[in-house]
Amino acid sequence: MRKIIFHQAYRSLLFAALAAVFACMQSACKKEVTEGAPVIKSVRNYAAWPADTLVHSITTGQWIVLVGHNLKDAVQVSFNGVPAAINSVMFSDTSAAVMVPAVIPFPSVSAEDLNTIRYVTRHGATTFTFGIVAPPPTITGISNENANEGDSVYIYGGNLFFIEAITFAGTPVTEYATAGDGTSVGFVLPALSQSGPVVVTTKSGTASTVFNVNDATTGVLCNFDDINTFSWGTNIESGSVNFPGNRGSYAVLSNEVLPPGDGNWWNPQRSINTNDVQWLPADSLGLPVDDYAFKFEINVPGPWSGTSIYVVKGYGFDYMARYEPWQGANGAVAPFTTKGWRTVSIPLSMFRTNDGKGTAAASLAILLGSSGNGAVNIHTKNFSAAPSASGLHAAIDNIRVVKIK
Repeated sequence: MRKIIFHQAYRSLLFAALAAVFACMQSACKKEVTEGAPVIKSVRNYAAWPADTLVHSITTGQWIVLVGHNLKDAVQVSFNGVPAAINSVMFSDTSAAVMVPAVIPFPSVSAEDLNTIRYVTRHGATTFTFGIVAPPPTITGISNENANEGDSVYIYGGNLFFIEAITFAGTPVTEYATAGDGTSVGFVLPALSQSGPVVVTTKSGTASTVFNVNDATTGVLCNFDDINTFSWGTNIESGSVNFPGNRGSYAVLSNEVLPPGDGNWWNPQRSINTNDVQWLPADSLGLPVDDYAFKFEINVPGPWSGTSIYVVKGYGFDYMARYEPWQGANGAVAPFTTKGWRTVSIPLSMFRTNDGKGTAAASLAILLGSSGNGAVNIHTKNFSAAPSASGLHAAIDNIRVVKIK
């Protein structure tokens, strides 16, 4: 009887030992898989099923999912040699969701980096060959929409490389210089004979502005010359000594360093006020708020910081747009100047409550009223609890509201 009991106990201990060894083997195998070098097998679209399909090429700014194994613990993911922003929450052992960098300088990508995804973890690295294509160009702004012949002009946007043609108001631009990252292209403006859009054609496609440049009439509310709705406020000048490159008359906003919270906009030198004007036709008030922008040209010859320029309609402060180009990220302040005139474009969605820091109007009818008619008021103020860092001396011209979408 004791012998039988002994054999049973022996078998139990042997089973337990084998189970432990098997568990260790399983653990070792699992560890070997999860801590090995990463492997990428395919790329999928980052979307809910059934749109999460395999893709055969990708482009800048696109969200994708890399599929493979050993993808945890990523420390760097790069596309064409450009690192992407990574978030460890988006990574598992078999998949990694990541956004392709929004800017890739395709013309300067080395041959060895072209069409590659480089994936690095704490346990190794891999390079996956995959098609990364330049998307069509985009245009986000023009440095001066009403520039003169011989002025330096810049087109801002994305993917502005591999350019095949540029036209400015219908006139070809044949000599230009592009930024290495494709975010701008600059040129000396040729003589223009008409108004028209800005069009950029690249190997990847074509971009065109909805609005015209060199346009002295469309949407213009006041240009202080032939469309002169100016009512009262600051001086109107036309000289070219202090503000060269002007087109006729313009208004001058001027103030010295302002005390904390100083918003005495009724001081004539700090105020541009028009008669009632038609901001938008009444039949356009049903369109989205961000389809339109409030625009003007500005010339700031000296360093400017601290003083804010703001815009309201009809002396009403429910909605306000603030123009503070000296305001940087995280509260940083950098004195602002212009080299001649430049265009300011403020989407109407940036007219907001709470002194311009709150919410946008739900509709154009709420922002502009049922008629779309009212005065334009452009004023200066120091919104800070400290004295403004500088005064302001700036010229403003060609006040207008223009469709941008």
